Amino acid sequence: MRASTNRRNFLGLVGLGAASLASGGVLAGCSKDPSAKGSATTAEQAAGVVPNFKDSTLVSPDVKGIRPMADGYVKYPTSLADAVTEKAVSSGKPVTASTPWWGPAPPTDNKLVQAVGTDMGAVINFSIQDGNTYGQKLNTMLGARDVPELTCIPGWEVDKLARFSEGVHALFEDLTPYLAGDKVNAYPLLAGLDTKAWQESVWGGKLMAVPFPTDAPYPSVLFYRKDVADERGIAAPTTLDELYEFGKKFTNPAKGEWAFGDIWLEVQQICGAGGSENGWMKAADGKVVHRMETPEYKRAVEFMAKLYAEKLIHPDVAGSKGGDTGALFKGGKIFMYGTGGGSWKETWRPAVQINPKFNMQAVKVFGADKGQAPVRWQTRSAILWTFIKKGVGQERVQELLRVLNYTAAPFGTKEYELQNFGVEGTHFKRDASGAPVTNDLWVKEFANQFIFLGGRPPVVVGGPDIPTYAEDFVNWGNDAAKYLEKNPWEGIKVETPTQQAALAQPTEDKITDIMRGRTPVSDLEKVVSEWRAAGGDAGRDFYAKVLADNGR
Repeated sequence: MRASTNRRNFLGLVGLGAASLASGGVLAGCSKDPSAKGSATTAEQAAGVVPNFKDSTLVSPDVKGIRPMADGYVKYPTSLADAVTEKAVSSGKPVTASTPWWGPAPPTDNKLVQAVGTDMGAVINFSIQDGNTYGQKLNTMLGARDVPELTCIPGWEVDKLARFSEGVHALFEDLTPYLAGDKVNAYPLLAGLDTKAWQESVWGGKLMAVPFPTDAPYPSVLFYRKDVADERGIAAPTTLDELYEFGKKFTNPAKGEWAFGDIWLEVQQICGAGGSENGWMKAADGKVVHRMETPEYKRAVEFMAKLYAEKLIHPDVAGSKGGDTGALFKGGKIFMYGTGGGSWKETWRPAVQINPKFNMQAVKVFGADKGQAPVRWQTRSAILWTFIKKGVGQERVQELLRVLNYTAAPFGTKEYELQNFGVEGTHFKRDASGAPVTNDLWVKEFANQFIFLGGRPPVVVGGPDIPTYAEDFVNWGNDAAKYLEKNPWEGIKVETPTQQAALAQPTEDKITDIMRGRTPVSDLEKVVSEWRAAGGDAGRDFYAKVLADNGR
């Protein structure tokens, strides 16, 4: 598996925000404590301890994103800024760190890591763990209280760690005295990280980690093959009926063509089924409801069942957990599917090398009916966190924060280039536009080490092979931002009760059976009733109490 493939896994998650990114979780054991009742860090607790935001002005973007959408850069800058002028680690003492990686382990004798370490002022000793089993490794480390100086913990793993909201204070340093308010000015690049991501880094009223902000707040984007659609004179859909007609026009099994991959997440939002907070939302009457209980959700299930029944979805998708939709899309076997925005570039770039006409575009968001506004869900703003080991002393904490300040260098800086592409002449050469083109040594040595180690301002970067990408993505995101659902729990770190969290997968499986025709659509009401009785109603009471406790 080449590094580009593994990076795609991560970049897809960045854009997706990871479906399980509601923060919480907790410390010993192999899974979340089955007796956990759930908890929440209040918005007021978070507001008083986060850094004051100060946007970077080092490199001006070509396309300005409307927050929370990232800024866009059409091409690689011809002149790089120098973001850090002094050595981050003045003592020269080696730094220990743990990060995940979805691919072959890089060599320990690593010129890329050595070069960044030299620039920082110290050797960085990484313990790089298999991303697929990283949660198990974390459980062992945390349970034994044996952590490195810097520990990266993905949000989807936090949810699985037993009693983490309690144990985090025993194992990791409280960063509030170093970063709250204007104190962050000592680490100016950290001040450029999104405020919402910082708010999600608060446990029990204390700032406990440095966040890695997501590039966009959208859990999914609806993509289509614009090149083929234009060639066939078929417009992108603007209503649910037009989406169905799109499916009919593009499906031709005799030619091995089907319209759709998985578009379930998108159809729910098109139909207006809200629920950014694990499916929960506040209805017009003030009551807390789950999207499964709404008529909009029912309409979405019925529509998907129709697509499956009429075989407008590729059989590899219909008969499995999803199939390789990216390969099907690039190969002209499907023409529309939903996935994380982070995969846009990673799908488009290699495809256009084979087919120069290949044009992957995001469908402008739309509602089910003419004049009906869609709903766009919001993901959490932080996808990863980096924690500093407790008890290393004030001077060492400050050094480690300077390391994280270094890794937060934005796109267009020398530090960003070194961490992401390595050394010119050793790991990459430049193309005619000045952009780095990496070689086989980079593939061998690069494992997202410094990307995972700390957060950086979100960015969308194009290139000469996909010259419209950055503008396309940022403009799509800016438009979609108009329809972002207001999350009543925004700014509150919610740890979902175990009973309710455990219902998610089995309930989803039952809904999948309905959509794929294995059980009738009329069973939806029964599935929802069973979900309520098994913990859904208890979850409702919990989420309502969190709002009440926060005066919302």
